[in-house]
Amino acid sequence: MLKKRDLEDCHVLYELMMHPDVFPFVRHKTESYDEFLFITKQIIEAEERGELISRTILDEWGAPIGTISLFDIENQAGFLGTWLGNPYHGKGYNSMAKDAFFQELFYEIGIETVFMRIRKVNIRSRKAAEKLPYILNANETRKALYGQLNANGDVYDLFEIPKDLYTLHILRSGSLQSDSHLLEA
Repeated sequence: MLKKRDLEDCHVLYELMMHPDVFPFVRHKTESYDEFLFITKQIIEAEERGELISRTILDEWGAPIGTISLFDIENQAGFLGTWLGNPYHGKGYNSMAKDAFFQELFYEIGIETVFMRIRKVNIRSRKAAEKLPYILNANETRKALYGQLNANGDVYDLFEIPKDLYTLHILRSGSLQSDSHLLEA
């Protein structure tokens, strides 16, 4: 389902990212394949320095279909960034990738809180987030952070996934996974 980022997947991921339904919502927008390769190399190096955590999302046959990352890690918290190629929208890959990633973040790496900033115009992502039973709308509860995100206009909604609420969800659903979700490259 997930594997550490590597340069071998860049061509497929670049093509998927360039779709007009995906590109506007990707954090690291690139205009060329070479630039995408360069950014991916920087992401891999930043992970080695402990600045972020990034994985390639795979379909059931092992083909790359998107990425999921935790950026701006500070005080055991960070911001989630996820995108899937257009052919994979609405097929359940997003929630499966989040579950696998949250298992790794919360129980292997020691992250305590995952934040999601979602553009208010990104209806697809907002609806997907609101379906998660362990997510909190943090526009009111994290007003200072919400204000920072929207300093230049009312652009984002802020969501929070605390480890304890996620843990309660998995205990109730009995869906604690083993660490086999991460494939070694």
